[in-house]
Amino acid sequence: MILFPLTVRGAQMTRRGKVLVGPVDLDLAGVGATVVMGPNGSGKTTLLRLLHGAARLTHGRIDWACTQAEARSAQAFVFQRPVMLRRSVLENLTYPLRLRGTSRSVAQFMAEDWAARVGLDAMLDRPATVLSGGEQQKLALARAMIIEPQLLFLDEPTAALDGRATREVEAVLRAALASGTRLILSTHDLGQARRLADEVLFLLHGQVLEHSAARQFFEAPATLQARAFLRGDIVE
Repeated sequence: MILFPLTVRGAQMTRRGKVLVGPVDLDLAGVGATVVMGPNGSGKTTLLRLLHGAARLTHGRIDWACTQAEARSAQAFVFQRPVMLRRSVLENLTYPLRLRGTSRSVAQFMAEDWAARVGLDAMLDRPATVLSGGEQQKLALARAMIIEPQLLFLDEPTAALDGRATREVEAVLRAALASGTRLILSTHDLGQARRLADEVLFLLHGQVLEHSAARQFFEAPATLQARAFLRGDIVE
């Protein structure tokens, strides 16, 4: 199934008369990592949710190269505050596979493999709800990747992690990119953005001010607001 290109035209979301995001026009190809950046409250999470289909458009269109249902089945989303099933780490990992008809033995094998990749192999029998915030984030990433999505959305995927765990997660993301998984993620971490991004979307007040190759954005941003953001200044 061909998922991309993704075409966004006039996409907007409002709530109680206030525009949260938009209008947004975008064209995204099917390769690499798009990093969404901007100050707090700029609309990063809302834009990711709109693209994924977890939030409803008020105006405009979001079109994939396939049907909306096919697009949703080929995606996964790792939220900043992941929801854990009230089950063990192992059962959290096998759950999405069992929903797709994977046999119990194969699901368990894949779950053990992914737990090891994110450093949770010693916690398979532990209830997921008692894990630390960072451990839950790594479990959420493994649970998303275990279904081998064509596209993975991540909202601040390492915000709750220490340096070591961040390196582990980024290693998983780089491996995913190398295997052809498309990434669209938000991050407040400029270093992480530089390490992972192929292109950058810079948002301010719910609008895309810049959409450019990562090297161009970091070395020669086109707008005063982006330059101020990269300097660490307050951008309003």
